[in-house]
Formats: sequence, C-alpha cells, structure tokens
Amino acid sequence: MNLLVIGGSYFYGRVFVMEAVKEHTVTVLNRGTYSMKEFGVKEIRGDRHDVDVLMQCRENYDAVIDFCAYDAGDVERIVQKIAGQIGQYVLISTVDAYERGNDTVRTEEHALEHRIFPGEAGAYIAGKVALEEEVVRVCGERCIPWTVLRPAILYGPYNYAPRESVYIRMMLQNKALPSFVDADGRFQLVYVKDAAQALLRTLGNTRAYGQAYNLCQDGSIDYALFFQILKEAAEAEVRDGLQEIPITVDSAMAQQIPVPFPAKAEETQLCSNEKSKRELSLQYTDLAEGMGRTYRAFKQVYQPDTPAQQ
Repeated sequence: MNLLVIGGSYFYGRVFVMEAVKEHTVTVLNRGTYSMKEFGVKEIRGDRHDVDVLMQCRENYDAVIDFCAYDAGDVERIVQKIAGQIGQYVLISTVDAYERGNDTVRTEEHALEHRIFPGEAGAYIAGKVALEEEVVRVCGERCIPWTVLRPAILYGPYNYAPRESVYIRMMLQNKALPSFVDADGRFQLVYVKDAAQALLRTLGNTRAYGQAYNLCQDGSIDYALFFQILKEAAEAEVRDGLQEIPITVDSAMAQQIPVPFPAKAEETQLCSNEKSKRELSLQYTDLAEGMGRTYRAFKQVYQPDTPAQQ
C-alpha cells in the first residue's frame, strides 16, 4: 500500500512508520524536526496548515494516517487540499474523548465529551472530539472510508512524554521514587507496538471502515502496581538500592515530583478493548513484558555504555 503519514516522527507515529516500511511505501509529512529518511521513507517537510505544502502530496494514497490533528478543520483541510486521492483516512484520537462522569467501562459506543473544560487538557479533548465528528462528516461527503483509533496512555521505547521514562531515569540515577500514600486512581496503558500493530491491521480492512477502536491493556492498574511492575523490570542491583518516599499526591505536585498518570479516583476513566481484540485480532502485550522492554530501551539512553539486552 502507498501510505501518507501526517506527523509520524514522534513516539507512536515513529514506531508505526518503522513497522509500516517493512511492507508498505511510506511518505511522511511533518515539520522535519526529526528526520525519518533513515527508515526508507519519502519526506515532505512543512506545516500541515500550509496549502502549498499539501499540494506536494501529489500521489494517490491508499491510506492517510493522521497522527497530529488537534484542532477543528485539520482533517477537512487535508481532505480538501492534498493533490492526490485518498483511499482511507485513519484519525488518531484518544480515549479522553469519551464523556466523563460515571463508572461505566467505556465501549466505542459511549458518548463523546461535549462539555468544555479549562486549560490545555480541555482544549486537547475538545479538539479531538471535534475532529472525530469532522472525519465522519468530511469523509462521508466524499465517500472516503474512515477509521478512528482511541489509544489509552501510550508507553514504550521512544516515548518523549515525561511518563514512565521519568521514573526509569530516577531509578538509574539512584534517586528516591515517590510512594503515593493516597493515590486511589486507576488507569490503563497500551504498549506502543501494540498500537502500531492495531493501526496496521486497519489499513485496507473493510471491516474497520466507519469504525472506532479503543486501544488499551486488559484490565487496569494503580500507581502501586505500576511501580511494582517497573521495579521488577530493573536489575537486582537497581532494585536493592532503591529508596521510596511516602508522599501525598498533592504534596508531590506542589514539589514538582512527576505525577503523569491519573492518581485520584475521580480521574479514573476505563475502557473496553474487546472490539479491537475481536475485529483486529489484537493480542495485547503483558504489562510486565512491555515495561521490561521499555526499561531496557531507556537504559540505553540514560546509560549508553551499558551492553544492549534483548
């Protein structure tokens, strides 16, 4: 297949491109902050909002995969302005697009959030909800099949966001980890290679046309289990030297100690992954296995002289 990837140099997009080039022809459109040429892709550098840049996308694409649509109008501009034809549009959204306020485990049919919340997080959610509705409308008007993916909290190698890597670095630098005494929130992760595999399985898949899919681990975890799994991923000498500081979530945030995952019960929003397993035949990586791979990858970053491990 001939693919156009919008974004594609950060984390999820990067891992997807690295997998996709093994069996597809890939063009990446982004601002060129990180080059992907080493992976054998064609690069078009520029801003997705620049019509002249979009006109450089002259080929017919079996699928457009959009990793960096954040604001209303982003999808419509791509569909209207790129010179080539589009066989399928895949929008990367988020499980945060779901309506909040109850304890229901959210399936793909759950209502989206139309209330407006303050701050960057509120703007992010509002943008993704608007874009999900936009891809349905715009692609429907042009008879372009569409698919929406809603990943939970992504983790894994190449994760530039300050999440699990923050704690891995603290461990490797012999810094004490926080032990949150009042963290009663639960959350779901998804290993980035599983999310990349899900995306690959939607491409040209007529069953995935007009569908949305949650991408998340089986079950959920809390901070205590997360730290337990992370510590088990480390070597014995690292584990044996670890210290932990009991602290409340609010005190940690006041001291700028990282709290990257939902820590309070009222923040808990859980989703079902049954549809992705059933229709895309996904098998999600066990969290201990995925965190082990992630730990070893980041150890190479923070301690580059360490011999590589599989």
